[in-house]
Amino acid sequence: MKKEWNMIEVLRHSRHDWLNKLQLIKGNLDLNRIDRAKAIIDEIVIETQHETKLSNLHIPLFASLLIRANWESNIFTLEYEVLQESGILYINELALTEWTEEFFSCLNESITALDENHLAVSIDSQEDGARFFFDFSGIIKQKARIEKFLTESSVKEIGLTVKEFSEHELAFEVFLPIINR
Repeated sequence: MKKEWNMIEVLRHSRHDWLNKLQLIKGNLDLNRIDRAKAIIDEIVIETQHETKLSNLHIPLFASLLIRANWESNIFTLEYEVLQESGILYINELALTEWTEEFFSCLNESITALDENHLAVSIDSQEDGARFFFDFSGIIKQKARIEKFLTESSVKEIGLTVKEFSEHELAFEVFLPIINR
């Protein structure tokens, strides 16, 4: 069942993340690890820039899914970046968001919980549509389940190209064309 997020929950999780980051900086400063504290600040700046770029694409359902992914009970960590920001994306956002939610669910059921599982999503907006690059690293215990999902779950508007698939890595590209407004 999909969790509905209200404003208080979002603020609570966001505040918790920021407090963790501040504690990391403070702890490194207390240990006189100035370079590490600066590196953490640099990471925060980059993460915030990606969040801003994602918000500026005006795909709020998908942006919300990515932003809250690490707050939910996924057994992978998610990182995202916007490669090319060309303004508002006029794509079938609902189809993309629902498909991505299903992929996250399939991925959670197909990987081992005790490993370091990492998913990176890169977004490249272009004149004719948007490309979404998904790159997973970790241990895939049920490769057939993911293969079945990728071949059977495609939505008419979504073009999917698998680049690499092994027991330790999955890389694929999703393309959505611009829709007529």
